[in-house]
Amino acid sequence: MGPYLLTWIELVLRWTHVIVGIAWIGSSFYFMWLDARLNVPPQHPQNEKVAGDLWALHGGGFYHSQKYQIAPGEIPRPLHRFRWEAYTTWLSGFGLLSLVYFMNADLQLVNRETGLLDAGNSIQVSIGLIIAAWLIYQLLCVRVVNERLFTIVGVALVAVTAWLVAQLFTGRGAFVQVGAMLGSLMVANVLFVIMPAQRAMLQTMQTQHAPDASLGLRAKRRSIHNNYLTLPVVLCMLGPHYPFLYAQPYNWLVLTLLMIAGGFARHYFNLRNGGRHTIVPLAVSSLIVAVLALALGYSSGSDNVGMPAVTSSEAKSIVDRRCRTCHSIAPTFPGAIAAQGGVALDTAADIRRWESRIYERVVVTRTMPSNNVTAITEDERHRLAVWIASGMKAD
Repeated sequence: MGPYLLTWIELVLRWTHVIVGIAWIGSSFYFMWLDARLNVPPQHPQNEKVAGDLWALHGGGFYHSQKYQIAPGEIPRPLHRFRWEAYTTWLSGFGLLSLVYFMNADLQLVNRETGLLDAGNSIQVSIGLIIAAWLIYQLLCVRVVNERLFTIVGVALVAVTAWLVAQLFTGRGAFVQVGAMLGSLMVANVLFVIMPAQRAMLQTMQTQHAPDASLGLRAKRRSIHNNYLTLPVVLCMLGPHYPFLYAQPYNWLVLTLLMIAGGFARHYFNLRNGGRHTIVPLAVSSLIVAVLALALGYSSGSDNVGMPAVTSSEAKSIVDRRCRTCHSIAPTFPGAIAAQGGVALDTAADIRRWESRIYERVVVTRTMPSNNVTAITEDERHRLAVWIASGMKAD
């Protein structure tokens, strides 16, 4: 399969993943909002089995939503259930994980600094951790009923997991791995808990009996967990696009704190939807982000003061050897069909045009070359820093 076709497959998978992910997250947000906003007792109930109702105006039409205490007297037809958004989000996401990370494990997953895993083992460990996350979460749901304690233990486990995968995988790979584990956990909630509970409720109704209310409560608990995990998982997917997040010695802590910030932000909106107007969760979320932004600020590169001058021809020679395999209008790196990220460094003018990006990625965050696949040396990084700091004067 040629690189061009693989690129198209990646585009279609990524597009699909975003579309169905929006649909899944949107339905989660909507039903959490709906539950919190219901009038209890209902203002205009259809019958005595209605526990709450709500009127809404959207797009030029009035809508009347009602929630039953347990279930209506008979199964309504048609009955809409929300599951394919979750399944297609996971399928497209796992497809992307396989295409981008598993098929390029040596570049995208293998942590060359620790050297704990090779490409084949990294794939096996990645899949194993996804399965282990679900099993541990299941055990936690059974053993820990108190939600506050559940949250504390859950956050601690996520932090430990983030630290572990940061040792096993690259920074980008660690972010994606945590996101894949939590996202898989979410879809497993739908597949193994929420949908079976709904099917059991429907089967009971077919026998002319009232459904077991505990089934609905169990499914609701998992649905709430999914709701709180949405923003942390989205952060895990966005993080690999920002080197200043994952190219840190403590990237696992950065990831954990940002996920906590996402959880607090979600909590703010859930409280607000329920009529509790407190800015404390949002303030905590904002404070975490602000502190991280200040803590992760990088230096201006003054460590290079006193180093001998570097000529433009020397700098271009380094870029040609270490960067142009991918960043060229005619890249030579296997699988590349165009300049990566739209950054071509074929001429001296190109290099000057992208000097700030080169400085950030090569000198500061040290995320380029990707996983140091072209084996750039420390001396070469310093030489590029000196040349850029000197104003990139021509020879």
